[in-house]
Amino acid sequence: MSDTPLDPPEAVARVVRGTPTPEELAAAIVVVGEAYARERADATAPEAAARSSWELSARGLRAPLNRDAGWRGFTG
Repeated sequence: MSDTPLDPPEAVARVVRGTPTPEELAAAIVVVGEAYARERADATAPEAAARSSWELSARGLRAPLNRDAGWRGFTG
């Protein structure tokens, strides 16, 4: 069996304390299953946002200064 969105994984529940009635156990499974389904639906990655006009028109940083070039004729 493949684990695709069409085939959700098999739910496994184990009671570790107490003796719930079948109705209580069914209610707990429904609540936990719904919480899992919502978490799984909200966990999808957002679509890549389009770049704004500001980002597209912004210039990049200037190149670093060449400190070895000197002052080119500055004699002080």
